Amino acid sequence: MARVKALVAGNWKMNGVKASKKEVAALAKRLAGTQKPDCDVLICPPATIVSTLKDAAKGSKIAIGGQDCHAKESGAHTGDISAEMLKDAGASHVIVGHSERRADHGETDAAVRAKAEAAHRAGLTAIVCVGETEAERDAGATLKVIRGQLKGSLPDGATAKTTVIAYEPVWAIGTGRTPTPDDVAKVHAAIRKALEARFGAEGTKMRILYGGSVKPANAKELMAVPNVNGALVGGASLKAEDFWGIISAYL
Repeated sequence: MARVKALVAGNWKMNGVKASKKEVAALAKRLAGTQKPDCDVLICPPATIVSTLKDAAKGSKIAIGGQDCHAKESGAHTGDISAEMLKDAGASHVIVGHSERRADHGETDAAVRAKAEAAHRAGLTAIVCVGETEAERDAGATLKVIRGQLKGSLPDGATAKTTVIAYEPVWAIGTGRTPTPDDVAKVHAAIRKALEARFGAEGTKMRILYGGSVKPANAKELMAVPNVNGALVGGASLKAEDFWGIISAYL
């Protein structure tokens, strides 16, 4: 199997204002130092500061992305933001189907798929999130749920360049609870198998990120798990030093 370069992505969620650019500047300084982590770095702030952080990241290896997009390019959709708008603001990626969008906004696999297609249309890389709830895990349905979400949420034309998968066990997000490395390995292996079965050679190269209470203290162990090609990080990505602590797993 071809080597897959890791991606460490920060999801700032509903946090951050223009002054937060100082964290990007601090992280850029770290990345420009003598220690060079062997991974790509992405920050996904609220849409209101995508352009601000893009400017702050100029000249660094930090990419900027969005957290969600509408399926349509434009129209009467008050409060929504299109993939084309994110691209215009300087984004290179967009997260779609995050568990909080699925749970809080009732997003279905079909809706997530339409958003991933919109990202591709706009020239953005879609980070498609999948993951099981605690009830689904306790019922032993983890792999069934993940396979179903992959089938329903990924566009047929997905490639390794246009699409990243993020596995986020919903029960571990922000709870401090983390699956064991063996648990993560089993799910990521199943995701890889499903990607290869559907997309062939492209499926062997797609990045599969792990997201669920990733912290500096556990990052190295989790990032060493087979088929884990980086992380989708929540709260620990808000401060440059904490985020660097995770990125440095790839030193």
